[in-house]
Amino acid sequence: MPCSCFQLNADTTPITSIAKSLLASLSEITTSAGSAKIEQNNFLEIGSYFYRVSQAIEEIQTSGNTKEHAVRALESLSERTDSAKAILVKLQQSAENISDNEAHSMIKQLEVIINRIGDDLGVITPSTFRDEIYAETVIQSLSEEMKRAQFEIHETSETKPDNQQTWPSYLEEHPNTQSIAGSDLYSISTEVRTKNSHVSDIPQILEALTSASQRNHRRHRKMSNASEGSVMEAAQFMEPAYKSFFCPLTTQIMDDPVTIQSGVTYERKAITEYFESFGNPEEVVCPTTKEKLQNMAMSPNIALRHIIKEWKDRNETAQLKGIHAVLSVGGTEAVILEAIKNLQNICLRSPKKIIEVRDIGITTLLVRLLELKDRAVRCAALEMIYLLAKEDEGKELIGGTPAISTTMRMLSSSYQPIRHAALLLLIELSKSQSLAEKMGLVTGGILMLIQTKYHRCTDTFASEAADQVLRNMEQCPNNIKLMVEYGYLEPLLNNLIQGSEERKLEMATYLSEIILEDDNKTYVAERASPVLIHMLHSGDLLSRKAVFKALLQISSYHPNGKILVDAGIVQILVEEMFKKQIHNESMDSVREASGILANILESGAFGLALKNLPATKQGHTMASGYVVFNIIYMIRNSTPDDLNLNLIRILTCLIKSTKSAAPVVSAVKESDASYILVELLSNPSHEIATAAIKLLTLLSSHIGHLLIERLCKTHGLPEDLIQSPAAPGQITERQALSVSFLAKLPHQNLTLNMALLSKNTVPKIVESINQAQQSGARQNRYTSLYLEGLVGILVRFTATLYDSQMLFLAINHNFTTMLTDLVAETSSDEVLRLAAAGLEKLSSQSIHLTQPPKLKRERFLNLFCLPQSLASCSSSKIQIQLCPVHKGVCSKQDTFCLIEAKAVPRLLACLDHRNVEVVESTLSAISTLLDDKVDVERSVNLLNAMNATQQVLKAVRHHKNESLWQKAFWIIERFLLKGGQSSISLVSQDRMFAISVVTAFHHGEAYTRQMAEKILRYLDKMPTLSATATFTA
Repeated sequence: MPCSCFQLNADTTPITSIAKSLLASLSEITTSAGSAKIEQNNFLEIGSYFYRVSQAIEEIQTSGNTKEHAVRALESLSERTDSAKAILVKLQQSAENISDNEAHSMIKQLEVIINRIGDDLGVITPSTFRDEIYAETVIQSLSEEMKRAQFEIHETSETKPDNQQTWPSYLEEHPNTQSIAGSDLYSISTEVRTKNSHVSDIPQILEALTSASQRNHRRHRKMSNASEGSVMEAAQFMEPAYKSFFCPLTTQIMDDPVTIQSGVTYERKAITEYFESFGNPEEVVCPTTKEKLQNMAMSPNIALRHIIKEWKDRNETAQLKGIHAVLSVGGTEAVILEAIKNLQNICLRSPKKIIEVRDIGITTLLVRLLELKDRAVRCAALEMIYLLAKEDEGKELIGGTPAISTTMRMLSSSYQPIRHAALLLLIELSKSQSLAEKMGLVTGGILMLIQTKYHRCTDTFASEAADQVLRNMEQCPNNIKLMVEYGYLEPLLNNLIQGSEERKLEMATYLSEIILEDDNKTYVAERASPVLIHMLHSGDLLSRKAVFKALLQISSYHPNGKILVDAGIVQILVEEMFKKQIHNESMDSVREASGILANILESGAFGLALKNLPATKQGHTMASGYVVFNIIYMIRNSTPDDLNLNLIRILTCLIKSTKSAAPVVSAVKESDASYILVELLSNPSHEIATAAIKLLTLLSSHIGHLLIERLCKTHGLPEDLIQSPAAPGQITERQALSVSFLAKLPHQNLTLNMALLSKNTVPKIVESINQAQQSGARQNRYTSLYLEGLVGILVRFTATLYDSQMLFLAINHNFTTMLTDLVAETSSDEVLRLAAAGLEKLSSQSIHLTQPPKLKRERFLNLFCLPQSLASCSSSKIQIQLCPVHKGVCSKQDTFCLIEAKAVPRLLACLDHRNVEVVESTLSAISTLLDDKVDVERSVNLLNAMNATQQVLKAVRHHKNESLWQKAFWIIERFLLKGGQSSISLVSQDRMFAISVVTAFHHGEAYTRQMAEKILRYLDKMPTLSATATFTA
């Protein structure tokens, strides 16, 4: 076509002018292609391509875009169209004389032009279509199709294929056959033809293409409306069904046509039912001709059945292409739903068509529909994809699309049919191992399935379906691991218990790698312990390693200790620990076995009855010397720190048990293990040092003096055990346990006290006590233990006050005032007990430190006194105040006097404490003021003035403790002896005290009974106490 046709008028835009001329040319091409007499298949398909291009041109024209790239694209399309038009004009002019070779050459030329038009459409940018998303999608899809378009050329043959031979012959035999328009609503897709396409068998497409090209003047319609309109008019594009296809009885197309005696063909089932309706066979007539039948024989009409089958196949192929076109272009929800419904019907009627559906690309279009907002469309698309997923090839194709992740997200839909359809699809997809693995990689997918499974009360079907999906996904080990991370343990445990040896090893390895919640640890222990222990017996080195790691985690939750013991694990662990030592093999399993055993022992699973717990096949128990000495041997032989930690934990558990402590103490005493344990106090590992301190603290009550000897011979000790925190409130466990250990070593050991004194640790202790007391809200979990340890170290010095250096230390640092302040200010029971015990020790020294009044200095001064006449201005005589209890000059600092320190009221207040040890320690401190070496009578009067009698009586009433009663009775006896009638009256009026005394007299120890008897005698001497005497008798 000459280029002059593209010259612009003054009143038109470039887009409008080019598009108008181009649409006219495309209309002519469509008409020419449809009228071709030869190679109708190919020319009809060529015409349909140009028809679709005209729709694209209309959309570009409607957009009103005048961008340069769009104009260039239309100009290029015009050139291609001119070339195609010239070829088709030549075809029309030579229609009668054109040879097959010339026709084939024309088709090949048109194929090249169509490919290049596809390239031209591809360069049009999305911005050309403004907000028309459908237009952009359709034109890009058309571009890709045209780029790949190929036309199959059939060689001329005298004999037609078998599937076409019967059709003309059958029509010749039935000259009156009439065509009936098909009821399908979908046009033939312009998708590239498949090998067995029968599109050319539709003569009516010519009329459709011609009429469609005549409608190109509708420039302003939207693409969505165009797609819907074309679909509704597509009935004429289908190959018609001929009258002979229909059964006269059912008026439906026949599936199994049979011919009866009259020569009329019927559906077998229908005519059989018709014959059966006659009671007398002789009365049977043909339902169409009404002639009487001699017999009811039926002959299969094989030719017609074959023709109908071929007709259905061709029509279904055409319908599939029409469906592809609808799903590609889009449209209203109703149109898309109708397309999917017909697609389902085709696939259900002809399962073999599923292959064709996959081949023409409908699967990808269905997956795209899953992103639409319309719930009905999404649900229908899911159901159709489910049908396509029945075959392995379909699963593979679906796996290459976003269908899996999109379907997973639909599990959270509030629309139940979508959830159910999604689950059915996932069940089918999860049957493939590769797709099941992909499903596991969808973020949050497994979690949604697990949640759906356990919401059975709200949706039973969804729960069961989700359970089936999860079971299918178990075929991928990595999915099992992900399930466990979300708390779903059943797959792992089932595979561990019932799987192959390889799978068991895999599951045991996973179990050793994942982190379990405590509740899950118990569940795993209950179900998996037997099989894990069996694997320890029979497995190889790799299996045993994985099992030990898994059991180490399971045993870390203490309630599982008894489960593992009942499963028979202890002997395996002990033998593993000692066997590896003998053969000098890898220490990994030894560390893990010792860790598991330590966890089990710390759980207290046996109520600390370790003496009866079998540890070896030879009959040794956990508390036997064999086991203990082997553990000590392992510690002595420089084993790794992490193993040492576990061994120390085991010994700690053994020594906590009264019946198993003796072997541990004996082993430590008889070996140099005490040196090693003391050296571990300085270990840089916090865990190792902490474990060693705990063990040594327990041993201190058995071999405390030995430990002090080792401690004082170790470089840097004991002073390094006293460390100040980096900041207030930042006390570590190691710091707290270290000072607590020093505090619990025997107080009477002067060697340790002298070592602490020589290292100048006391100022640090005093400062740290003050800081701990002042930390307030900044305290952490170890503050109380740290303060108790510091006070304990301070108090231990009071046990060796017989040494002059210790005495000077207590005086110099004013221990009396410090401990008195602790009694008043502390909230810790242990600090209160320790402070009272320290005051007791200090107060017991007061009688020895009290100084008599210095009278010599006074007599010497009298020599220099002025005469009486001159003494009017002299100062009054100096008065020296004496301690009423200690009968001398006392002070709170120099003589540790509790009276001067005003400690008595604070101690008496402690008698009301709930802790019996605090009360007992307080009574001991008060009793130092009633010793025979002091003025007992004045002391009693002073204490009574502070209501001491009532406080002591109250303590006896509230605490039923033998040791406390002994101390309280001793104090009460002093009050009765020296307190006069007032004390006797107070004691005698307290009836509850009398009951306590009688109880002690009858059930107490010998010394307690003796003290109780003395008090009862004092009470019986009182004449006003006859009633009480009668009561006590």
